[in-house]
Amino acid sequence: MTQITFVRHGQTDWNLHRRIQGTTDIPLNDTGRDQARRAGEELAGGEWDAILSSRLGRAHETAEIIAEQVGLSTPSILDGLQERAHGDMEGMTFDERQAAFPGDTVVPGLETRDAVIARVLAALDGSEHVTNDTRILAASHGGVIGSLIRYATGGEQPTAGQVIANGSYHDFSWSAGALTLVTLRAIEADKDLPPVRLPQR
Repeated sequence: MTQITFVRHGQTDWNLHRRIQGTTDIPLNDTGRDQARRAGEELAGGEWDAILSSRLGRAHETAEIIAEQVGLSTPSILDGLQERAHGDMEGMTFDERQAAFPGDTVVPGLETRDAVIARVLAALDGSEHVTNDTRILAASHGGVIGSLIRYATGGEQPTAGQVIANGSYHDFSWSAGALTLVTLRAIEADKDLPPVRLPQR
């Protein structure tokens, strides 16, 4: 069995302004770097065999910061851990997305959650680092981690209102190609983001 702890990358300016990033390569901001350092400090108490990363810069820089904190060498990029592609709505705020693609409108280029899960599981299955009795850190993205949590819990988690916050980390076990959620650290609100402004009634 392999323990895999997925870490969501630190904050970017697009996270701060609640813009949909997808595969657009937006860098960490200073808050995001602080979040990565904080996660690394918390994870430094464990024994880790390797650290993997999405190829997107915000995740890779997060992994580099954490690797230094926990005493690992340079992170290995694992294709398949990149964020869910959001197609034509990348760069939009959620309000802009609703205006451009209301209701059940198909968004060109939007990757399905099933496709995300399939590529992540295939990437883990093919990784030389994911072997029996290893403990792996993997820096990835909110859409990926949320999809894996839903997959591993049959859709029961995360519950409505729970947030996979920037810099948060969540534990899974991997055995014979099966992924199981061990610890979910979702929260009700990301304290490093401004509160959502609800529309006036």
